[in-house]
Amino acid sequence: MKARNFRYIRPTSLEEACRILADGGDAVPLAGGQSLLAGLNMRLSAPKLLVDIGDLKELTGQTHHDGVVRLGALTRHAELLGSELIQKHVPLLTRAAAHIGHVAIRNRGTLGGSLAYADPAAELPACAVALGATLMLRSVVGEREVKAEDFFTGLFETALQPGELIVAVKFPAIQPGTAVGLAELSRRQGDFALVGLAAVASFERDRIGTARLAYFGCVDRAKLAPAVSAAVRGLSMPLADMSAFAQAIRQDLAPEDAAGLRADTKLQMATVLTRRVFNSLSQRATP
Repeated sequence: MKARNFRYIRPTSLEEACRILADGGDAVPLAGGQSLLAGLNMRLSAPKLLVDIGDLKELTGQTHHDGVVRLGALTRHAELLGSELIQKHVPLLTRAAAHIGHVAIRNRGTLGGSLAYADPAAELPACAVALGATLMLRSVVGEREVKAEDFFTGLFETALQPGELIVAVKFPAIQPGTAVGLAELSRRQGDFALVGLAAVASFERDRIGTARLAYFGCVDRAKLAPAVSAAVRGLSMPLADMSAFAQAIRQDLAPEDAAGLRADTKLQMATVLTRRVFNSLSQRATP
């Protein structure tokens, strides 16, 4: 299939882009386009105007200051893999990027685009929630900040208002005694996850301290898993069995049956994956 007819414009500044989007007319921003263009070609989306923000310098850059890493919305997935700053201070993003699609997709896809698209099977929205990230949103009205856990509101739905763009994301840098982990199960390498887990946890010797967990692939949106986070607190490592948190997973997750994969199977996969991630975390805690 081919996309419906649309107009195309490439603004030269963030201010111009915000002004064009504010004018309405069914305008949609285009960054890496790895999800949007596929949707256009399948006619799942039919905007009248594409606003290409892919060359806006205001949406690029990486900084680390006062324990916070700020990444521009146009940070490519490949940069998450190759940046020493990200590898050192936000290693969960590096782990996640290795699971995103294939090389061509990672070279074009962007951090802001993935968060704005809000696919419940995508890795980066779950990582943003688990890390306690803050999204910086801009429009002609001004700039505002939204916590990642409040940004994702439903299936492919976010707190973005009409005319708003994600301009950057702020991540707390990893602290001593903290470890991060990510794992997912998919049918093939590069496919979207059937079940995945992004985790950030502190450790007190051989016991789990606090934990922030966000599942993906088996949920309707990226969100914290409070019941599981509470259930694993204080458990000794390595985890010998899954009984301590198996019931908590059923409280946090409510997957639906899908073609070739029942909901009960997803819950079992999530339980096994949780044990696997935590057993790997205990070996990675930052001293």
